[in-house]
Amino acid sequence: MTRFGAMLVVALSLLGASGAVAQVETRRVLGIFYHGCDALCLGIQDRFEQGDFPIELEVRDLDQDMSLVPGLIDEARSGDFDLVITHGTSATLGVIGRLDDVGDPRFLDTLPVVFTQVADPFGTRIAAGFEGSGRAHVAGTFNRVPESVNIDVIRQYDPEFVRLGLLYNGNEENSVIKRDELIDLAPQRGVELVVLEIDPGQEGPPDPAMIPKRLDELAAAGVEWVYLGSSSFLRQNGELFTRAAADRGIAIVSPYEYLVREHDALLSVAARERDVGVLAAEQALRILRDGATPGDLPIVQANDFAYVVNLTVARKLDRIPTLAFLQVAETVTNWRER
Repeated sequence: MTRFGAMLVVALSLLGASGAVAQVETRRVLGIFYHGCDALCLGIQDRFEQGDFPIELEVRDLDQDMSLVPGLIDEARSGDFDLVITHGTSATLGVIGRLDDVGDPRFLDTLPVVFTQVADPFGTRIAAGFEGSGRAHVAGTFNRVPESVNIDVIRQYDPEFVRLGLLYNGNEENSVIKRDELIDLAPQRGVELVVLEIDPGQEGPPDPAMIPKRLDELAAAGVEWVYLGSSSFLRQNGELFTRAAADRGIAIVSPYEYLVREHDALLSVAARERDVGVLAAEQALRILRDGATPGDLPIVQANDFAYVVNLTVARKLDRIPTLAFLQVAETVTNWRER
């Protein structure tokens, strides 16, 4: 097995009315994932396996190494693939660039592309708007909860909440965009925002050892809640981040649900990743099965968001949610040895 990850092959057969096997050409989809085949990737696979169209899905794992992208673009252009799915802001920008990059030979500009798990496709100019991407060969999904909702949900959980912390990675555009968004939003919602860059001046990925140090600074500034999101680096280091935060008495709110279920984040407000994967697969099917032009499709939005609370962390932080909050949230416990 190569570092690009395993090949996922979905062999499907369609039966006609007479019971004979319909002769439908199998289509090949190249999935370019920034950090491996996660729950969203499995959601894509689940949808393709339902059997209404024959698709072969091959997954390539960038493992956060953007130097691999040109080779994958060459592979996509080889003629062996009918569509590309890109996962995450960095991977999507590397594969198709921005609206201003149409015609730039560095990027795919003819093969159909469906982007997914992009924090802000409009701020990054990956897409023009919800009504369409603005590029004939590009379709996509949108899955993020508005940050105003995150702040309001924290306030429902903790009515005394006044100060929000944010660590961001200056080498990830989506992380910088999230910083700027929260800087604008926080005063409007009556929240003080404390922002720190994880590892200033670092050209490559930040040093993970800087995360606990920055959390010490946030704790010293009186921060009791930290937003963890819009950063593949922080997601990859989520276990370190969430445990260090809990050890310092800091609650984490995150769109990454697995950080609540599997690690030490306290609260998640998010669309389920498998559901977002299904949305991406549906976009691919509209193109490959139904013959839709990608740019004519609206950016499909996830609209089912779940609240998840880690009660183990809530007890550790002495922040048990109210009964009213528990009536609308799913709770999990994580009693693993610490």
